[in-house]
Amino acid sequence: MSANKPSAYLHADSGAVRFWVRVNELPVGASVPSHVLRYLYQPDGPDGDALALYLAHAEALAEAVRRRVAGGSIEPVMLRQSDLDQPPG
Repeated sequence: MSANKPSAYLHADSGAVRFWVRVNELPVGASVPSHVLRYLYQPDGPDGDALALYLAHAEALAEAVRRRVAGGSIEPVMLRQSDLDQPPG
């Protein structure tokens, strides 16, 4: 994202992709569980690379973070399946 924040990465201990989104010019930390990415974006495929799935859908995930922040969520924003518009399949 910037010199101050690392790129998105898979946090092995939590099994979530962690990333940052600019909201009102400030970086907001967020995460999305790998199983949510796979369920939404690769439901019938093999267990894919969660980071690759994140990268392929980064803008939709960033918009979900922005909606959560606009709704009052504070950092870190932990996305849930219900935060994402796209239905499975």
